[in-house]
Amino acid sequence: MLWIAAAVVACGFLVALEIASRGYGEPGPITSQVKALVFAPKPGPLYGGLVLMMVVLTWRQRFIAAGAAIGIDSVLLLVRWAAGIEAGDGEFFGTGALWVMLGFAVVAVTRRTGAERVLLLKGVGLGLLLVAARKTGDTWLFITSKTRPTVLDQYVAMADHALGNPSWLAGRLVEATDPVSSHVLQLVYGQLAVAAVVVAAYQLRNVTADRRFPSHHLVRTFLVIGLLGPAFYMLFPVVGPVFAYGPGASGTGGVEWAAANLWPHTALPITTPAPMTYDGITPRNCMPSLHTAWAVAIFVHTRRAPRLLRFAGTFWLVVTLAATLGFGYHYGVDLVAGVVFALTIEGALRTAERGWDRRGVQLVTYGTTVFVALLVSYRYLPMEMARHPELSGPLLILAMTSVIYGYVRTTRRWESAVAPVRQPEPQPEPV
Repeated sequence: MLWIAAAVVACGFLVALEIASRGYGEPGPITSQVKALVFAPKPGPLYGGLVLMMVVLTWRQRFIAAGAAIGIDSVLLLVRWAAGIEAGDGEFFGTGALWVMLGFAVVAVTRRTGAERVLLLKGVGLGLLLVAARKTGDTWLFITSKTRPTVLDQYVAMADHALGNPSWLAGRLVEATDPVSSHVLQLVYGQLAVAAVVVAAYQLRNVTADRRFPSHHLVRTFLVIGLLGPAFYMLFPVVGPVFAYGPGASGTGGVEWAAANLWPHTALPITTPAPMTYDGITPRNCMPSLHTAWAVAIFVHTRRAPRLLRFAGTFWLVVTLAATLGFGYHYGVDLVAGVVFALTIEGALRTAERGWDRRGVQLVTYGTTVFVALLVSYRYLPMEMARHPELSGPLLILAMTSVIYGYVRTTRRWESAVAPVRQPEPQPEPV
């Protein structure tokens, strides 16, 4: 019943987004996904979804699924080329992966029974959920640009003085080391979903043998962050320094909407903030930084992985933070909020897995309180933060660090509580 209820809510949400998006003259997530069955899809994690689905398959079935997906895409590529259809945004593959996932859903319903049917349907659902999440996110970002004509960048920019305006510094560093730095940062920043799929595939590697999914894994955290995070875009619309104080991501076009063309070379003056009008195209997707939150989730979930994955998780976190600042997509205070948000979500999921014990409830309550306090301070105390950075800056870092410490301490106590007790060796009986 729980799965049915979740499916009904998800379908209702998708329908609502489809209606809202069409009200603004754009196709919604349902239409985009249906079009991807035939036409060249937009860039998205279609093959990533296929990889997640394949964790429930045998190796033979995995080779068949991958071969079928690549074969379908190859045929469609030739058909599109013959018909003169150009690939959307440079994406040529992905339709085959979607067809294969839907095909396994049919197989699960018609050829499987009992636990095997449930396991295969869960695998298909996991893969399709990742794909649907991307389409839903794109639509939601489009809606934020249409429903929030004014943005609060001036407030966040003033609050960012507490941290010394790190985006300005990072932007100059990236520009000084271009093109090497920009290529590396863009690659990591744009392929965050690929890193998540690799880590998730490692965590789910034993699903086929165990015939069940682990109680907690990275995909759950990723999806919950993606579900709850965008709601704050509507409450706290922010476009980022490269748009609000620079030329825009493309280097042109954003200046006419910017409060001033200052990023990243000119220090931001301390002036009284006010809501400012921005275009109806740029997503209001800065507060909190979900790229930071997802990178933190990858880092956390790789701590008990092999050394190579631990190194990759650390690398992805550091480079993602550098990219969000260096490209001007986020302010420093966005990242602080993103770290707190991610650890609070991760703590809540792990607490729910354990049964909401006292330590878990305290962690989630404290993380939520700190997150709300950060957003309130950014909105209503930005001038005080800008005028007293020697006080507000350390307080921001202290607040974030306290949540990190609380998460590490709580999870270590959980782990020590369930650690197996070493049994004493039997002593020989006296003769």
